[in-house]
Amino acid sequence: MKPEEAVKQIVDKYTALKTELGKVIVGQEDLLQKLYIAILCGGHVLIEGVPGLGKTLVIKTLSQVMDLDYSRIQFTPDLMPADILGTNIVNEDENGKRFFEFYKGPIFGQIILADEINRATPKTQSALLEAMQEQRITIFGKEYQLESPFMVLATQNPFEMEGTYPLPEAQIDRFFFKLKIDYPTPNQMLEIINKTTENYQPDLNKVIVATDIIEMRQLIRQVPVSTKVKEFAVRIVMGSHPIERCPISRTRKYVSFGASPRGAQTLIMASKVLAIINGRYNPSLDDIREIAKPTLRHRIILNLRGQAEGVDVDEIIEDIIYGVAEEVQK
Repeated sequence: MKPEEAVKQIVDKYTALKTELGKVIVGQEDLLQKLYIAILCGGHVLIEGVPGLGKTLVIKTLSQVMDLDYSRIQFTPDLMPADILGTNIVNEDENGKRFFEFYKGPIFGQIILADEINRATPKTQSALLEAMQEQRITIFGKEYQLESPFMVLATQNPFEMEGTYPLPEAQIDRFFFKLKIDYPTPNQMLEIINKTTENYQPDLNKVIVATDIIEMRQLIRQVPVSTKVKEFAVRIVMGSHPIERCPISRTRKYVSFGASPRGAQTLIMASKVLAIINGRYNPSLDDIREIAKPTLRHRIILNLRGQAEGVDVDEIIEDIIYGVAEEVQK
């Protein structure tokens, strides 16, 4: 496929996806854009927002217009790993002979909604680790491959922290993005009311299928990235590490651990898709800047001082971008 055709396919699919989602979802343009980027990069997404902002609706509608198997897991303190992965059940044939039969859990889908993931215990949360990283699970020593494309979209409430368990660093690093949902504007609120309190039944069309996603993922990996852009991404990630030679004072002051190499990989992959959907053939420094917050906000761990002073990680990321940009210009 020629570069022009590849770019047109990715842009056209994005336009069609926005049109279909717009029949149900009001606003949230940035959320939808970042979800599309994560899908084309094969990444998982952590979505943070208060109840009632449509997180579940967005994910369910997304699965419908992409014709992917949707599965929802409601995380609770008493949820066990077997409730997610599945388990072996003893059955009996017509001759009375007993045998083990595996019953698949809700993880065997393509778009998995992990609702309120921080409500479950770390043991249960970690049941997702192998699935998220390897796209497979192991039960009693036997491996089961998950169907591609496979994507975990997890939600969490940032305010109701009683009875919740912070996600382990090993798991949270496996999320491609951490996205935040804001309240709608008054005009958007009015449109939401019109669509949800009247006899409005949208007719959703399937605009993307699994083979489209797999093909576009291969195309994205072929997008060239300049050395300058790669170095800029690396400098931003290194600027999140609280080492003595770090040029960012707020990083040294408030950060305990910085972003892992996955952060740099995500910056590059996401900037490729962002460039393509904006009609360009390779990413720029501005693409890295735009994608930095959702990429790094969950990978930068504040120290006790940063937590006590209520430091916003997004502000630290802004300082890092500004500091690295100044360093590059010297």
